[in-house]
Amino acid sequence: MRTVFLASLRTHLRRYVAAAVAIIVGVAFVVVVGMLTSGARSGLMDGFGAPFRNADHVITQLSMKEVIALAERYGENASVLGRGMMPMRAGGHSFPGTAVGPIAPSAELRWQKLSSGRFPARTGEAVVDVWDAQAKEIAVGDRVRIGEDTTATDLEVVGLVESPSATAQASVYVSWPQLLRWRDDPSLSLGRMAVRGEVGQLPQGAKVQSPEEFVTEKQTELNNRVDTLGLMLLLFAGVALFVSVLVIANTFSILFAQRLRDFALLRCVGATRRQVVRSVRREAAAVGVLASLTGLLLGVGLGYGLIALINVLAPTVTMGAPGLPTLWLLGGFAVGLVVTMVASWLPIRRVVRVSPLAALRPDPSVDVHTATGLVRLALAALLLVAGLGLLGMAVIQGSTVLMVTGGGSVFTGVLLFGPVLVPRLVRLTGALLGPAGRLATRNAVRNPRRTATTTASLLVGVTLTTAVLTGMSTTSAALDEERGRQHPVDASLTSSEGPVATDLLDRVRRTPGVERAIPVDGAAAQVTGLSEPIPVVTAPDAEQVARDGGAFAQVEPGKIRLDYAAFRKNLSLRPGDRVTVRVGHRRAQLQVTAGTGWGRVGVVAPETLATLTDAPEPHAIWIRASSGNDSMQLVGDLDKLADSAGLQVGNELQARETEDQQLRILTWSVLGLIGIAIVIALIGIANTLGLSVLERAREHAMLRALGLTRGQLRRMLATEAVLLSVVATLLGTVIGVGFAWAGYETFVKPALRNATMQVPWPSLGAVVLIAALAGLLAAVLPARRAAQVTPAAGLSLD
Repeated sequence: MRTVFLASLRTHLRRYVAAAVAIIVGVAFVVVVGMLTSGARSGLMDGFGAPFRNADHVITQLSMKEVIALAERYGENASVLGRGMMPMRAGGHSFPGTAVGPIAPSAELRWQKLSSGRFPARTGEAVVDVWDAQAKEIAVGDRVRIGEDTTATDLEVVGLVESPSATAQASVYVSWPQLLRWRDDPSLSLGRMAVRGEVGQLPQGAKVQSPEEFVTEKQTELNNRVDTLGLMLLLFAGVALFVSVLVIANTFSILFAQRLRDFALLRCVGATRRQVVRSVRREAAAVGVLASLTGLLLGVGLGYGLIALINVLAPTVTMGAPGLPTLWLLGGFAVGLVVTMVASWLPIRRVVRVSPLAALRPDPSVDVHTATGLVRLALAALLLVAGLGLLGMAVIQGSTVLMVTGGGSVFTGVLLFGPVLVPRLVRLTGALLGPAGRLATRNAVRNPRRTATTTASLLVGVTLTTAVLTGMSTTSAALDEERGRQHPVDASLTSSEGPVATDLLDRVRRTPGVERAIPVDGAAAQVTGLSEPIPVVTAPDAEQVARDGGAFAQVEPGKIRLDYAAFRKNLSLRPGDRVTVRVGHRRAQLQVTAGTGWGRVGVVAPETLATLTDAPEPHAIWIRASSGNDSMQLVGDLDKLADSAGLQVGNELQARETEDQQLRILTWSVLGLIGIAIVIALIGIANTLGLSVLERAREHAMLRALGLTRGQLRRMLATEAVLLSVVATLLGTVIGVGFAWAGYETFVKPALRNATMQVPWPSLGAVVLIAALAGLLAAVLPARRAAQVTPAAGLSLD
């Protein structure tokens, strides 16, 4: 049988090349998924998780005293995270409420990126965030004064840094001993720390996590308790496995369809069942091992290349450099080898179970009237019902695992139902082509199993693409709306005393990067619980600039809405408290409500402001930035205008920039995975279509002998390919939108209650067009090869 084994490899080399391509792309897909998810996690750790990147543990839920005691115990192995809101003077200007945070004593635990200068080496030195440095015109070598009264301290600015993480962002960073001088400041908040090495005994109630666990938890909270990256990993891991199995199995089912007679003939000339099976296993093992190893190398190369391409196409996306995902490599190799062995054995079951003479008879396609057809339809119905039930339970329970399992069950049922469903859809679509497409239609549906197999990989790719594009569109819109509520005003200029100068609004509107700006009328007021006067304003036209449509400015009479992010130091006020608001001799008792994102002003209803003053004047300017602006430059320009007018600058652009960075990493990771999935789907349909044409060489020769020209044969095969592609695409689009709806109901809607499902019809239309063109291109080479074979030569093929 060794001679038979070697002869088979030589004789069927073209078929085995097609099988190897299927294995390579399947294994490569699994590896690329691992590489991209690893790169996305690395990118998040470089950004959002930067403060914990080189730590072994993250300790949270600590009191101030406990943090200080643990910091003394761990020494250079600890990095304390937190900040205080303190007044600062720089360049002759005052900046109340400046965020001041600590710098880790160890260089390995310093998460800030040094832009210029150096880090503080002793007390009396500080570094400043580049955003604040540009806005406040602070340079290396300048001196700033932080604190007030007896705690005021002069510091030398020795460096400028970038702060990639919003979790511990501050404007000024000082050494740990320097920060301890302000330990009695009521605004100082220190509640967590990153630690290298063993943590030892901890205070009761303290929580210890690994950096990855902590970052995942905080990301989930930031995305309204949706673990976006974990969900992406689960989804694409399942899809990678499913697509790989499907592509390899489909290719081998076509590969061995014509060889069944060869196997039966071997049985007739004396080969035993065991010898035939052993020969097939050897062939499959040889192809599987070599192709799987090639797929691993290709997947690693594609992974690194795709991450580099994303970083080039989107410079603002910092995809991290991933390490080799060992588990994914082993999993990819196992998938390639195991699926190859199983897929190669299944087609010869009939040969080894029946007599050689029976196996030599033509193999009829699966018919619903046969026992095999009935079993297949029954299994398909069972999977469809079970999958729909699991999807329903996923929607009710909000379970991602049930959603993925149910989706896989439904899709498998659709694939099993394919030999019945797909030919009928092809006939329906082909009827629109008129007489010219009848021959292609009949040829496409003559073998239902072959038709369903050819469309399977593209059906998977389109379903995945449609579901993910719809899900991304829905989630992105919902997250944009959520960020709009958290940061409704991009930037603001505020006067706590007199009104804003009348010409300042025009100067702001002429500033590059400003899309719109509006004046906000109000009056300077004293509010119980706040040490300094603040403007109390009303803004009925806030929707012109607000990212939330002006909802934050719609306040009921008798209430005052405060930006708690801007008033961190005044922790005594809580939502629901009643305060006295006084403007001159007029007073009003108002109830406090909370919000964030518009600066140090209190927002009230127009009726409320009318009771406090008869002559409101502009006390603030609210600004909406244009898309694609240089946010840092814009904030710097606004700060110069504010300095000249003695105003305070509110900046929400930095926070939005940090949050957008995380979303961009996830978005580009998903787009990269979709791109790979589409390419693999197209390779799958080209591969199976090529094998299908190869196995139908005698049929095509017969058509040529009956008078069909080469051009007509090529057009027939091209029409057939387009028909199969369009049907697979339309069916995949319908199923994909259904899966996206299930995902929306399962985890998007519960997390983002105001989210509405968005179907990106232009993108889905482009997918249909691309799939049709891809089907046409996939048929070019097989059709050309089929047309080059003469009728006599084709009829002599076995």
